[in-house]
Amino acid sequence: MTDLATAPLAPPDTPERRAAQAAVRELRARIARLDENGLDLIFREARSHYAWSSRPVPDDLLRRLYEILRMGPTSGNGNPGRFVFVRSPEAKARLVPCLNPRNVAKVESAPVTAIVAYDPEFWRHLPFLHPHKDTRDKFVDNPVRARDDALLNGTLQGAYLLIAARALGLDTGPMSGFSRAKVDEAFFAGTSWRTNFLCNLGYADERAIFQRLPRFPFEEACRLA
Repeated sequence: MTDLATAPLAPPDTPERRAAQAAVRELRARIARLDENGLDLIFREARSHYAWSSRPVPDDLLRRLYEILRMGPTSGNGNPGRFVFVRSPEAKARLVPCLNPRNVAKVESAPVTAIVAYDPEFWRHLPFLHPHKDTRDKFVDNPVRARDDALLNGTLQGAYLLIAARALGLDTGPMSGFSRAKVDEAFFAGTSWRTNFLCNLGYADERAIFQRLPRFPFEEACRLA
């Protein structure tokens, strides 16, 4: 166990730090882990969906979804993930020409299609997001590192979106099968945002579900080192 007196980069003892530590202790006392139903809802019994009911997804629920996913960790608290929730007919009409033909019906029938994007210029916001140490110098003259860091952590935030959506009772349908360049042109022209992947959100039509595909067992995918 790390000696708290010698913990690396330990910040000064402040009321804010003590409050943060108390909040973690309170959470652990309140709930130590998800129950089996929660694990089934998010992972074990959850499915990717391809057909959707007409039940709408309220804007307030999308706001709540973001409020949850934004709390997932990213490197240096960079938060490079950006999200466009496409739900109006006008926005869908801009997105559909960017899709491979096999994905058109999936997007047209979904109440919401999230464009999961990232911002390679996320580092410009680090004085707000990482105020105790200015780390912009790592990226300001290194666009390759900035892009790679943004893509890595933006993808991580896209995974948080899937998990948070399932936790809120939404069904999800993450997708490739589209032109990133066309989506960038249609939605992000004149900005630094770049498209990563798409994810349909809503309430699924279960009649389109087929049998679950295989997954690797622990022995084939993992090593104990």
